[in-house]
Amino acid sequence: MARRPAAAPGWLSAPDLRAATERGALGAEAGLHAGVPVLMVLDARPDGLDEQQLRELARTVAATRRARAVSRSYCHPFALIAWHDDRVGVDIERVGPCDEAFGRSICTPSELASRPWEDAGRLISLWAGKEALAKALGEPLRHDPRRLEAPAGWPNGAAGRWRAREIAVADGYRAWVCWRCGPQGWEAQRAPEGVRSGARPRGARGAARP
Repeated sequence: MARRPAAAPGWLSAPDLRAATERGALGAEAGLHAGVPVLMVLDARPDGLDEQQLRELARTVAATRRARAVSRSYCHPFALIAWHDDRVGVDIERVGPCDEAFGRSICTPSELASRPWEDAGRLISLWAGKEALAKALGEPLRHDPRRLEAPAGWPNGAAGRWRAREIAVADGYRAWVCWRCGPQGWEAQRAPEGVRSGARPRGARGAARP
């Protein structure tokens, strides 16, 4: 099984988040409102699953729990699944070489000021957070990452009724979960305060990384 990094400030490990959710304690422990997603990480390695088999397993597992919203993300050998009673999005990415061009293709002007491409782990974390948020907002391909502030910049992981946490999955990976909480209706689709949106530029999805 994947070795899980020790939890760091602002991080919740997937098993800890899931356990806290199931015992109703996450609100008290993390300072969040009630109604947080259940999160699960699948590891393909013990059973030797290839990428397609991992995706099939994740779809099967996702269907076992009743929820108004389900989000899945894949980065072999891991799959990340979230269930929630309101909008939710997850994303997991492998840390790899990143250049300035990739950073400029996904970062807002304020994020560019810190030159995040100089730290690949940080840049991939920004990207995974934006992807998770775009999924939670709905129709992720419509959201331009250069106009979407990463949840990493939210004070205490909160923006209005939206919440976000970086999840410790394994060394060399970055993962985020974003969700909406509170009494507002399922049909309402409103971006978090301070989050700008817009059409995603052609070719921006995922792959500008070298």
